[in-house]
Amino acid sequence: MDGEEQQPPHEANVEPVVSSEASEPVPRVLSGDPQNLSDVDAFNLLLEMKLKRRRQQPNLPRTVTQLVAEDGSRVYVVGTAHFSDDSKRDVVKTIREVQPDVVVVELCQYRVSMLKMDESTLLREAQELSLEKLQQAVRQNGLMSGLMQMLLLKVSAHITEQLGMAPGGEFREAFKEASKVPFCKFHLGDRPIPVTFKRAIAALSFWQKVRLAWGLCFLSDPISKDDVERCKQKDLLEQMMAEMIGEFPDLHRTIVSERDVYLTYMLRQAARRLELPRASDAEPRKCVPSVVVGVVGMGHVPGIEKNWSTDLNIQEIMTVPPPSVSGRVSRLAVKAAFFGLLGYSLYWMGRRTASLVLSLPAAQYCLQRVTEARHK
Repeated sequence: MDGEEQQPPHEANVEPVVSSEASEPVPRVLSGDPQNLSDVDAFNLLLEMKLKRRRQQPNLPRTVTQLVAEDGSRVYVVGTAHFSDDSKRDVVKTIREVQPDVVVVELCQYRVSMLKMDESTLLREAQELSLEKLQQAVRQNGLMSGLMQMLLLKVSAHITEQLGMAPGGEFREAFKEASKVPFCKFHLGDRPIPVTFKRAIAALSFWQKVRLAWGLCFLSDPISKDDVERCKQKDLLEQMMAEMIGEFPDLHRTIVSERDVYLTYMLRQAARRLELPRASDAEPRKCVPSVVVGVVGMGHVPGIEKNWSTDLNIQEIMTVPPPSVSGRVSRLAVKAAFFGLLGYSLYWMGRRTASLVLSLPAAQYCLQRVTEARHK
């Protein structure tokens, strides 16, 4: 099977941006008609306004982890619970305090639609798992990966139903706040979901897939808002992750650890020095450190911290390995079971329909006439 190629950073439709540090001197526009400002002067005026709003000693929520790149660029990683009003407020506060040049969120191009959908639509979509959605997931990811995606969507729908809250509210808040910051870019920082699902399926044995699917199918434990908010505590989260590692270590590696590496790479790509515009080519080039806000699930924060200063090879985690013999056998077994059930269902419905039709008085009369005609 052909491997997936590395994807470039994805940007949503937010104003193009270049940014800077408040400690760097910025040319001031002292006089003149605003309508006659040059592009460089207009840029500098907006940049000056942005830097005045940027706090040098920001008052940040406790869920924020600060990282510093080699060139001095600063990254503020906001660890969130995906079903949490407090996480939304943490994201808004952080972006307003630091006035970033780039905002990076834990989404890929396959999930970007949630940024522009309203809460009620997302709530309805999350609770309605239809055959059409299953077919779309199978077409996009293949049979096994598509079925696994639908099972995970079922888990999300279960949480949505329990809490009455659509997932990803912190990402929508980040998108809205980024659009209010002058020259702020918006990057999609997560690995494409088809790659993640295909690598996750390839990493599991046949019986592990069966056990995982069984557990997801019969998930029904009640979840309270207090349970979700407690997930913002690192000690509880690490305990939950340890339990998951013990049962499905390969699944944890592909869904969590590899995405930690990818998210770290994307944050480091965003945290690059930025070049200020020049009034003419004769002016020397001037670059300044950037400020980045990352919005990710709390479970990814320890991995991002761990990988921040290491050499990263994301090409390796973007390749989908060829299916094993057991994988091919399991896929054939699932297909055979699916088409077998479909065939039996059609046969049963056909017999049932025929019985109902033949029991009608009109059908009985027709049969009697046919029988009499044969005997004549």
